[in-house]
Amino acid sequence: MKKLYILSLLLSITFSFAQKTNLKKADALFRNYSYLDASKAYEECLQNIENPSAQTIKNAADSYYFISDARNALRWYRRLYQVQGNNLTDIYYLRYIQSMKAVMDYEEADKITKEYLNKKGDQKEINRYVAQKKYIDSLAKTKSLYEVRNLDINTSKSDFGATFFQDRIVFSSARDTTKFADKLYNWNNQPFLNLYVAERNPADGSLFNDKLFMPNVMTKYHEATASFDASGKTIYYSTNIVKKNRLVVYQDRINNFQILKGSIINEKVENPQKIFFDSDDYSVGHPSLSDDGSMLFFASDMPGGYGETDLYVVQIAKDGTMNSPKNLGPKINTIGNDLFPFFRNGVLYFSSDGHYGLGDLDVYESKLLSDGSFSTPQNLGTPVNSNKDDFTFIIDKAGSYGYVSSNRAGGKGDDDIYSFTKGQPVCNQNISGKAIDHKTKALLSDVTIVAYDPYNAVLAETKTNFDGKYAITVPCNKTVRLQASKFNYSDDEKTVATTKVNEAEITNVDFELSNYDDLVVKKAGVEKVDVNPIYFDYDKYDITPLAAAELEKVVFIMRKFPKIRIKIESHTDSRGKDAYNLKLSDNRAKSTRDYILSQGIDASRIESAIGYGETRLVNKCKNGVKCTEAEHLLNRRSDFIIIQK
Repeated sequence: MKKLYILSLLLSITFSFAQKTNLKKADALFRNYSYLDASKAYEECLQNIENPSAQTIKNAADSYYFISDARNALRWYRRLYQVQGNNLTDIYYLRYIQSMKAVMDYEEADKITKEYLNKKGDQKEINRYVAQKKYIDSLAKTKSLYEVRNLDINTSKSDFGATFFQDRIVFSSARDTTKFADKLYNWNNQPFLNLYVAERNPADGSLFNDKLFMPNVMTKYHEATASFDASGKTIYYSTNIVKKNRLVVYQDRINNFQILKGSIINEKVENPQKIFFDSDDYSVGHPSLSDDGSMLFFASDMPGGYGETDLYVVQIAKDGTMNSPKNLGPKINTIGNDLFPFFRNGVLYFSSDGHYGLGDLDVYESKLLSDGSFSTPQNLGTPVNSNKDDFTFIIDKAGSYGYVSSNRAGGKGDDDIYSFTKGQPVCNQNISGKAIDHKTKALLSDVTIVAYDPYNAVLAETKTNFDGKYAITVPCNKTVRLQASKFNYSDDEKTVATTKVNEAEITNVDFELSNYDDLVVKKAGVEKVDVNPIYFDYDKYDITPLAAAELEKVVFIMRKFPKIRIKIESHTDSRGKDAYNLKLSDNRAKSTRDYILSQGIDASRIESAIGYGETRLVNKCKNGVKCTEAEHLLNRRSDFIIIQK
């Protein structure tokens, strides 16, 4: 697509050169934009020049660059770099880097990019490079939402620039072979571009029944890259500046592009008029009208821009009045070529070779912000973009399908039109927090965090790091149950409702886990729940508030460790009649069991609840033995013995 970067028709005379071409003739071919012939001429004459000038090397490299022969362009740009080192100008650094990317030498390209940025010392540019590279690297790790396919309608010539026109597609093409007898576009020796219209098959996005679009305004020169209002009754399109059916040629044999606006009536463009900011001194082209018709985006190489071509916008009032063009600024525009805008649903899509990309022109997207500025452009990644030129991206209002053009490998011609479908973006949110020990409050590493949906299907899983922190990604707009677990620790759960905002952060969802060893006591190989004595009123077996507080410890461990099973044993001291003590302790055992079950613990987890009265004393204090109150207290106990964990 480099033939239309400059938005100009480059006119040249035809040179014939003998088998041996001298440098003077090679330079003449180059000055007259016959880049294909110039590249051959430089190759021939430079075989006999041991130390060519830097300008001659530039011309040889540029000749290949402008015909998209990246491999040979890189050969000469590399030699230029050897001669000039980091004294290369910005534009030659850019072309050198883009040529490396075009042949997929990305490591070397990044090395030279960093050298260039360090030389400039512009921290904003460095930050942009770092951010854009990081974003592209992240895209490579995820599945793209896009699927692209080449179209049967493409030819061996240049086909590109699909745009929506009612229920049809208008595109630009050099397919008109009837013009081979006429003067061809010298840059690429193809017929000049015309606009064509085709039917669209909604099932697969293919195009068919193509024909010349609005023949009444098609000249014998370039007409390309159109845009229409929502009604399909107004057209803006790019065309060469022509007066009295002849090209208007200015200095350096250049004919600039302009944008014409016309009304479509009865399948004809009526009264096409120049836009007020058209100029004979520079080019404007590649118009794109917003859905509501209030903004017209376009590309231009007018003075005062940031690079070779910049993107601009004009506001359009209801009566059709336009304000002065506004440059979209350095966040969008670069030192290179920024062009082919398309604006839909508040998002500007455009192509650029100045932002960090995969090679040559890549497609980027940038959101229009509330203050009228645009967000940092983001590369659409593969398969929309490649190491070659990718441009004229359009997408339907629903964001489900569209078209993009490319001269990537595997196409049918110079530039081809590709259809694409776009899947729905995955909406995710991040939940983060920490896990701590319930007793010590120490941070716990290696805690497993599992996220479940309402049907207990696993959504995601992760573990806390050495700082006890975790982050887990879950879907948007769901009720998520998070469970934290660690060996020999109790589980903990939290329920979180995610929102509809993609990539939102939900923080401080923390967990407290209890160590099993902190909840039990071990003696003589037997493990018991660690509780204080269960107190009952004298001669009673009702659960008192003090008893309930201790029994909550039993309930807690059984909830936190759902595999635990216990048996309950209640004991009295030796005071009182033996039979009475036996009955009282049994009632108390069953009373504690009933309380535990009332808290939602399954009955199958309590094997038994038995009172043993004074039959299992732990000390000497049997009948008739004088003991202190403290000694008798040791025998008045309830044990919750763990029989399974």
